[in-house]
Amino acid sequence: MNTDSKKFKAFLVSQKPYGGFQHEITERYISDLPDGEVLIRVHYSSLNYKDGLSSTGNKAVTHNYPHIPGIDAAGIVASSTTEEWKAGDQVVVTGFDLGMNTSGGFGEYIRVPAKWVVKLPQGLTLKHSMIYGTAGFTAGLSVAALIHENIRPDAGPIAVTGATGGVGSVTIAILSKLGYEAIAVSSKESAQAFLRKIGAASIIPRNEVEDAGAKILLTPRFSAAVDTVGGRVLATIIKSLKYGGTVTTCGMVNGGDLPLTVFPFILRGVKLIGIDSVELPMEYRLPVWEKLGTEWRPDNIDSLAHEISLEELPDAIGKILHGEMEGRAVVSLL
Repeated sequence: MNTDSKKFKAFLVSQKPYGGFQHEITERYISDLPDGEVLIRVHYSSLNYKDGLSSTGNKAVTHNYPHIPGIDAAGIVASSTTEEWKAGDQVVVTGFDLGMNTSGGFGEYIRVPAKWVVKLPQGLTLKHSMIYGTAGFTAGLSVAALIHENIRPDAGPIAVTGATGGVGSVTIAILSKLGYEAIAVSSKESAQAFLRKIGAASIIPRNEVEDAGAKILLTPRFSAAVDTVGGRVLATIIKSLKYGGTVTTCGMVNGGDLPLTVFPFILRGVKLIGIDSVELPMEYRLPVWEKLGTEWRPDNIDSLAHEISLEELPDAIGKILHGEMEGRAVVSLL
């Protein structure tokens, strides 16, 4: 049966004739999808900051419109032209070009290259995989980097910035599961109950890690950190690490500049590790997904997210772009 004439529902973003962008829930044809070896019926997606940018016309993320955003997708293979995947397989797609310039998970179907597809990890449902999504996978990569640098639970507190966001909240939950003392950095009074519920040992306001002084080093405070915001916050964290500490970085909502000297690196031997989850080769993806489905999986994984529909996306997009989102938003396409 030729499926190209089949219609599916999608969240479509278009450029207005006289400027600006608009979105609508509409129907598209499978023939509208790009070429690829694997056609997937999407059951769940998730909302990430990059989706918010794509959904509001940010040309640095998405070059051409109309476009279906959604950098994450989990579902069932509908058809495949390769032997690697067959109809009925439960799969996950995150990263690469999905949802950026390739039609993404905010539609009921995606068609992608076979090399982008991951088998649903053991221990996870399709929905659980999207509670993680790109943000949770990035959190997993961050934790893996700390473990690789021999940061042990008894080394001392680990700061997590952007704690209420997707990467931050999942990081806290994973660290707590593994016995680490996770310190949530957040000035949101309303989020304290949420942060403690997901495993934060304590909560400190952001101004405590946003030093504007000229000191090249600060009092050692953290054994390590997972930073999601960048800028002066990241610089302050680096200056506040104990000897041999490590900080990972994966975001820059607080700015792309890093106002500090080399002294933390050469006097305290600290390390700064960049985390990329977009182009990461599959050989490095699979071990992290395996951990996320087994020993790293938080006992309270369902409390990390809430479920929304395509129709509820506009409100959720506004929240994530304004830093008002707590945890993860899983998009149901069932």
